[in-house]
Amino acid sequence: MKEQIGFERLTGLIAFARAGSLGSYSAAARSLSVSPSAISKSIQRLETHLGITLFTRTTRSLSFTPEGRDLHERVLKLLRDAEEIEQVAKSARSEPAGTLRIATSLPIGVHIIAPAVTRFRQRHPKVMIDLRISDQISDLVEERIDIAVRIGELADSSLIARRLSPYRLGCYASPAYLATHGIPQHPDELDSHETVNLRYQSSGQVFRWPFRSGEKEIEIVPSSAVIVDASEGVLAAIAAGAGIGMATNFMADAWVQRNELVPVLTDFAVERHNITAIWPQSRRSNPTVRAFLDMLMD
Repeated sequence: MKEQIGFERLTGLIAFARAGSLGSYSAAARSLSVSPSAISKSIQRLETHLGITLFTRTTRSLSFTPEGRDLHERVLKLLRDAEEIEQVAKSARSEPAGTLRIATSLPIGVHIIAPAVTRFRQRHPKVMIDLRISDQISDLVEERIDIAVRIGELADSSLIARRLSPYRLGCYASPAYLATHGIPQHPDELDSHETVNLRYQSSGQVFRWPFRSGEKEIEIVPSSAVIVDASEGVLAAIAAGAGIGMATNFMADAWVQRNELVPVLTDFAVERHNITAIWPQSRRSNPTVRAFLDMLMD
């Protein structure tokens, strides 16, 4: 008779799969909400039971042994199959319930998704929200994410995608700055103004400001005395009077409503339609996922 797999061994397989995919015990621990020592002990027990070494470890890296790499692919398939079983069971429910895991970037998470989940739970109090805000791209299947909301063009065609509402990208400044320096009427006049620009943390490149000019779009890179690597920092700086900056309307609206920022060069603002909700095929019939997507599209 074959020995049945025990609970402890299952936790070891999950810890092994996550550590292998994320490249470290600490990252696996964060994703599973446990301590790194718990991950290490689970994997050690699994290695002892199997009689093989799964990882080659150094102080700075974690890499598969040949046996570990082969097993990792098999374990991922096992966990995907288990996930499919769970989703089939959830699809049988008609009422949204359980935990909804959402991954998104900082600006979208703070200004769009966090307010949305509050409204969603008012409608569906049986749903618990696990919102993960990070500029790192999540592996939806591996991290069991139900929905991710991303900005920009997508490359993964294996996921289901739906475009969300468009937004506007334009310039803003504080009332005090404009009272002192005047209001520009054309992007060419930015050369005579103080500006605050964004630098992407991922690439180190500064943001190129797009403007609509007639039927075409132009881009400029202003000579900015202040460069910030977080979009929230740009808004805080221009609200304090540092100059003119560019931001999305969904980020700047609250500042405008508080009379801390004023839109400028509005005739040249551009519209973007590149915020996308994506979810795995396995979540297609999940009632909680469907209800949240419907609310985002309202």
